[in-house]
Amino acid sequence: MSFPADLKYATTHEWIRVEGNIATVGITAFAQNQLGDVVFVDMPDVDSAVTKGDSVAEVESTKTVSDVYAPVSGIVYATNEGLEGNEDQVNSDPYGDGWLFKIDLSDISELDRLMDAAAYAATVEAAH
Repeated sequence: MSFPADLKYATTHEWIRVEGNIATVGITAFAQNQLGDVVFVDMPDVDSAVTKGDSVAEVESTKTVSDVYAPVSGIVYATNEGLEGNEDQVNSDPYGDGWLFKIDLSDISELDRLMDAAAYAATVEAAH
């Protein structure tokens, strides 16, 4: 299983890609693999404030429902409307078209507390 090196990772299995002050968030390939086939995603409201560590979305699969946590604090800037009716993109392209939402960062220093790809891969290996 690969984890793109240009992303940051949370221990709760979210990835984050930062472009300027906007952070795109999704769940990792490991997380979607554990969930199985994704059938529904409950997104946060655009313009809602989120705090690092808060449950802000839910991903429902054929096996279970799992919370998605905000890896950083800020304001929800956008949600991936393309997932509606195409939730399987979370499984087939978790680091691309399967992204979930974007956050306008309020505290860029929170990025320093996230893992790089190597640290996240080691965490996943150690846990399983």
